[in-house]
Amino acid sequence: MINPAKIEEIARQIGSNMPKGMRDMAENFESKTKQVLQNKLSEMDFVSREEFDIQSQVLVRTREKLTALEQKVALLEAQIQGNQENQDEG
Repeated sequence: MINPAKIEEIARQIGSNMPKGMRDMAENFESKTKQVLQNKLSEMDFVSREEFDIQSQVLVRTREKLTALEQKVALLEAQIQGNQENQDEG
């Protein structure tokens, strides 16, 4: 998930960079900005780093299994081809 402290920091920076005449509204602006950012980010389909790492590991294992299965299929196809050739000769 997105770090809420980072969202607060961004909102604070936006508020502190406002013109002097608008600084009295900075607190309200910061709160609204934080709320909008949190709402928009929650609508996005983010995953945590931990979940990403787990899925990466699953993908590596799946690729390894796929490679092994491809090798087995190739061997079986070679055996079938060899049997067919033997039957054709016989």
